[in-house]
Amino acid sequence: MYRHDGLMTRASTLTVDPFPWPLLCAMGNAMSQSTFTILLGGELSLTERLRSAVSGSRFIAADGGMRHAAALGVVPELWVGDFDSTPPDLEGAFPHVPKQPYPAAKAATDGEIAVSEAIARGARRLVLAGALGGERSDHALQHLLYAVSLAEQGFDILLTSGTEEAVPLIAGTIELDLPRNSLFSVSGFSELHGLFIENARYPLIDFHLPFGSSRTISNIAQGKVRFTLGSGRAIVLARPDDFSGV
Repeated sequence: MYRHDGLMTRASTLTVDPFPWPLLCAMGNAMSQSTFTILLGGELSLTERLRSAVSGSRFIAADGGMRHAAALGVVPELWVGDFDSTPPDLEGAFPHVPKQPYPAAKAATDGEIAVSEAIARGARRLVLAGALGGERSDHALQHLLYAVSLAEQGFDILLTSGTEEAVPLIAGTIELDLPRNSLFSVSGFSELHGLFIENARYPLIDFHLPFGSSRTISNIAQGKVRFTLGSGRAIVLARPDDFSGV
């Protein structure tokens, strides 16, 4: 099970299983009640990792992200947004899903509104599906920044396109269970202090990463990769099926 707590010390270790957040028999109901998948408008590939990540979760769709619901075979419990990117045929395909419309001139994105609704319903773990890629780079960047903010508030966050995954890295330790020889990078959103990367082709020990440095781009997993950060904000971007760095 994956969990990221910004208040943890370096001695604390969190692990991401090969498929994040599997539905465990003994804990399935409790997990499903607090795990929400937010269907966003970016690209989404139906990989096994994606299916396992969202298995047993509750779903909320943000505007045109509803198109992913049919592909996943799920019916969200809520559909929010200004519906400016929702074609008429998509609206007709889910007539019984409650809608919560907002004006186009609003102070938050449809995705942020959907996350707020999930939190109001008891979310502690969030899978932002369709958060990466797509036509809107501004939205993709905002999702990454927002994920770090949510992690600092104590929420467990996974962003995914199915083929690419992102996890916030804040002060503490996490482990990502990535396929051996798959690619990953660490992108700093600030200066990073006390960065450790273990079980990777290019490990780091108590490293100071200046803001804007490319030093931590394109690393290669040697199995379960452990990250420890003393201070700063970053995102770990992984491509579990990309072995081009071998």
